[in-house]
Amino acid sequence: MNQDNDTYRRYAQARAKKSPVVRDCARAFVSGGAICAAGHGLRALYTCLGLGADDAGMLTSATLILVAVILTGIGVFDRIARFTGAGTLVPITGFANAVASSAIDSRTEGYVPGVGAKIFTVAGPVLVWGIFAGGVWGVVYFVLKELIL
Repeated sequence: MNQDNDTYRRYAQARAKKSPVVRDCARAFVSGGAICAAGHGLRALYTCLGLGADDAGMLTSATLILVAVILTGIGVFDRIARFTGAGTLVPITGFANAVASSAIDSRTEGYVPGVGAKIFTVAGPVLVWGIFAGGVWGVVYFVLKELIL
């Protein structure tokens, strides 16, 4: 069977399952909004318990991370993510899931060669490029600020 690229593309498109984009976007919007609303509720709760704004914010972040890691560890986060799609990738919960998943997947190799070496397999590039971009934009901001003033 010798087909050119265009023929194969038409063949594959005709048999490909159509993606329910509107439904997927709605699920992501609702689930991501629910996670953010839960975070806002936690922060309000911690503030009502007497914590300052900064402490309440830090405890809210820690709580969301802890919940995401626990749900990842017991296998629930993946089922939720499969249903809600990108909505669970709200940065703090998605990042926690990425780190926890890497640790869980490599735990059979031992703590140092497995978990220690591979825990940031997925999250590592995010950290590296995030820090790099922050540094570059910091230099750009500094230079522009010095030139303008």
